[in-house]
Amino acid sequence: MDVGVTGPLRVVIADDQALVRTGFRMILTADGIEVVAEAADGAEAVAAVRRTRPDAVLMDVRMPRMDGLEATRRILSGDASETRVLILTTYDLDQYVYAALTAGASGFLLKDVTPEHLVAALRLVRSGDALLAPAITRRLIERFARRDEAKAALHRDLSELTPRELEVLRLLATGLTNAELADRLTISPTTVKTHVARILSKLGLRDRVQAVVVAYETGLVSPGAPG
Repeated sequence: MDVGVTGPLRVVIADDQALVRTGFRMILTADGIEVVAEAADGAEAVAAVRRTRPDAVLMDVRMPRMDGLEATRRILSGDASETRVLILTTYDLDQYVYAALTAGASGFLLKDVTPEHLVAALRLVRSGDALLAPAITRRLIERFARRDEAKAALHRDLSELTPRELEVLRLLATGLTNAELADRLTISPTTVKTHVARILSKLGLRDRVQAVVVAYETGLVSPGAPG
């Protein structure tokens, strides 16, 4: 978590529609958020992020020249890996969105998002949290996740986790919130947060969205498993 972050929230807007970019810029600047650059395609977005080092990017999925998925991959694997990416999409369930989440995006927003939700979402991900309701996370991942043996072996050695951490990860992947996890395990919400933080640290993950993806891809949880 980026506790104690000061200064205005700095954002890059990437969308191939000028009117969309203008609308988002007006909403954000009216709330004191600094739009440091705009981009009409993925290549421009990558260049803008490298140049300005923003806190977050509003990234459209379908853009010319380079799409939002490839741009997200390049941004999060480069020097600006601390930048958070929020995917903009017209649909709430999209295989493209799932691919963006596996690339490290911190969540997604529908393009008809309200101004209040847009601002709140950007502030949330700046703090280091992930923006995706647990139930939507589970629905999205169950629809598109496939077990990936190579990823499981190469990057996701779940043996590093304690039995309790494995239990927390398994329940987290079924769509439970921290409060529901605390109730299920008869522990405090603070203890749940500590377990989740340790899971993310041990597995080298950015946020709980990626943790859910890993739980499915490694076979810890199977699509259709009860919550």
